Amino acid sequence: MAFNKIKIRKGDKVVLLKGKDGGKSGKVIRVMSDKTLVVVENLNVFKKTVRPKRQGEKGQIVDRPFPIKVENVRLVCPSCSKATGIGYRVSKEIKERYCKKCEARI
Repeated sequence: MAFNKIKIRKGDKVVLLKGKDGGKSGKVIRVMSDKTLVVVENLNVFKKTVRPKRQGEKGQIVDRPFPIKVENVRLVCPSCSKATGIGYRVSKEIKERYCKKCEARI
């Protein structure tokens, strides 16, 4: 189990580093901090069969995004548009995240 704090938040744009969708980017839908996983829309998508809920209704095959390890994604900086690391700094008693490449506030 990793004890590092997850620096990626819901709504952040990230790029996938490894796997079948490596190099593609998307928006974070959900962060599971206890398992160090993130769910990104339209990345790591698998097909899931859904059974009919009512009589007369048909079953479906639904595309569902599966969780990805946090180590395999990088945040895309909104100002420089590059995959970057995230740092923290305190300015005027407010803790803020910043891009490690261009020093811009995220």
